[in-house]
Amino acid sequence: MKALSAVFALAVLAAGAVDAAALDRRVRINNKSSYDIIEFYASNTGSRSWEEDILGRDILPSGSSVVINIDDGSGYCKYDFLAVFEDGDEVVSNDNNVCELSDFNFTD
Repeated sequence: MKALSAVFALAVLAAGAVDAAALDRRVRINNKSSYDIIEFYASNTGSRSWEEDILGRDILPSGSSVVINIDDGSGYCKYDFLAVFEDGDEVVSNDNNVCELSDFNFTD
């Protein structure tokens, strides 16, 4: 009985422990600005360069949202975001914890 209790206790502890590598990194990007987002980048804070444009050939129109899985396989939770708008403006937001963040808003 003690062995069964110990196994159960270990299972509960294992279920309660959240490994950063297993966390959900999906974030809904909300474009609440007046302009379309034509490029969007997310790079972990340990990176010295922006990764590829996540939107690719798509755009994120004003008033629209998209869910993006921001997981580059590095295990990082902290990411910097860069949005490029149709009018040429660029907005950078640093140190976003995508393991805890479910929504991110770009506004005017």
